Amino acid sequence: MLPAEFKDNPMWMPPVETKRLLVRPFLLQDLADVYRILDVETMQEPRELAERETWLRWTIAGYSEYARMYQFPYGDRAIVLRETGDLVGVVGFVPCLDSFAQIPGMTKLAGQDDGVPQKTNAEVGLFWATTPTHQREGIATEAAELLVEYAFSHFHLERLIATTSFDNAASIGVMHKLRMRIERNPFDEPSWLQVVGILENSDGKSG
Repeated sequence: MLPAEFKDNPMWMPPVETKRLLVRPFLLQDLADVYRILDVETMQEPRELAERETWLRWTIAGYSEYARMYQFPYGDRAIVLRETGDLVGVVGFVPCLDSFAQIPGMTKLAGQDDGVPQKTNAEVGLFWATTPTHQREGIATEAAELLVEYAFSHFHLERLIATTSFDNAASIGVMHKLRMRIERNPFDEPSWLQVVGILENSDGKSG
């Protein structure tokens, strides 16, 4: 699983696990499962199978390319049940560029006033999705906790965020279980930036 060239590269993220779950890089043979989870079952912006294959190849290539450039290990990873080997979800780090300065509790940019459009800034985000047959089992929370622990302990990241819509109670529930502070966008725009979960690194270290 670990390419020889990255043996001593601190930016390569290895598989992480609990007694129940394994979170590992995707493989090309995961295509059918990831297509089922992200496009057929969840129906969130479904893609054609060929498009999902392009995404999967890009995701797999990204693991080594980010490490080669000594960058943060962005990208989605497979959530696998260790007992059966079944792929039951997706979890990952995503780069987020948005108007986070207008979200209560997030640092506003200098020179910005309330009630006017805010400049954008970048955050490291968490993404998760699980197959409906394994929802309400704590799998998304457990997998996300592994990434939180790795990001905070290994990279000393200052904070992580997650975003969702006002009506996504399941996602907001995961945010609460991760002990994120939940903030709502007080403005109508941008329309896609509605709920933000914020989790600060409490160990006193930052990158």
